[in-house]
Amino acid sequence: MKYKALFWDFYGTLVHEDDREIAEITQQISACSPAKNPPAEIASSWWSEFRLLFENSCGTSYRTQRELETISIKKTLEYFRCADLGENIDSLLFSHWVRPDIFEDTAGFLAANPLPVCIVSNIDRSDILQAIDFHGMTFQHVVTSEDARSYKPRPEIFRLALKKTGLLPGQVLHIGDSLSSDIDGARNYGIDTFWLNRKKRGVPANCAAKYIGGTLCDVLNILKS
Repeated sequence: MKYKALFWDFYGTLVHEDDREIAEITQQISACSPAKNPPAEIASSWWSEFRLLFENSCGTSYRTQRELETISIKKTLEYFRCADLGENIDSLLFSHWVRPDIFEDTAGFLAANPLPVCIVSNIDRSDILQAIDFHGMTFQHVVTSEDARSYKPRPEIFRLALKKTGLLPGQVLHIGDSLSSDIDGARNYGIDTFWLNRKKRGVPANCAAKYIGGTLCDVLNILKS
């Protein structure tokens, strides 16, 4: 077998992303906003606020995921004139992060997987450890953006994961659902990648993933080949 370990994204890959919670929050803001802005418009504006903070959070300027979400949702509420809706609206996200729903194929895959797993996730360490414990999972290593003080697709988190495992880039396969954070980030560091395309999105012409599949069974098939 070519690979000695697997690097795994967590949210959106092994457990569900917070799409449902984001939809609920944006619907609440839409109903509260004087202009009744569509939830999609609110989500786009919120993401723009978050992404700007996210891209500038590294090293001495690093802020945790919870901090970034709190700042971005506050600015979003102000922009859509919904400050009275309350800052605690982001508690929906925080609750999801520590108790996310698990994908149906995750437990079976983890039981059948022959390789050590290192989780590589853009999340705060306390939140993901609670989520892992909630589902009774066990991994050899867990590396978070908080540990690396940077976020994927930057190289620091992948460098730290390799250091933890004692492996070289060519000895691991990184699996994730995000083309930018997971696929581009790992590939730019010389790590082979598997794009887990659960949502059956169109494959971009410039997709850098070495492998593509829609379920975790597709990962097992690659490991067996």
